[in-house]
Amino acid sequence: MANIKSAEKRARQTVKRRARNVAARSKLRTAIKNVVSAVNAGNKDEAAAKLKEAGPIIDSAVNKGVIHRNKASRHKSHLNARIKEMSAG
Repeated sequence: MANIKSAEKRARQTVKRRARNVAARSKLRTAIKNVVSAVNAGNKDEAAAKLKEAGPIIDSAVNKGVIHRNKASRHKSHLNARIKEMSAG
């Protein structure tokens, strides 16, 4: 355990911050999973709607510093590509 007051405060802050990050990451993963499951089910309209919901959640994770902006962009791009692939094939 920390012996210095500032270190004790830092430990408290870290616990709170970690809880927030875990919640944000969970919300992000759930949103992505919803899109993927709709794609796997073959429901293009539902998948597109889920992607529209997931977009702001992904961007929010970037703003909170949970993921890097390039990772967010990659997720959005790959999900969009999978939806486009449904109509082509």
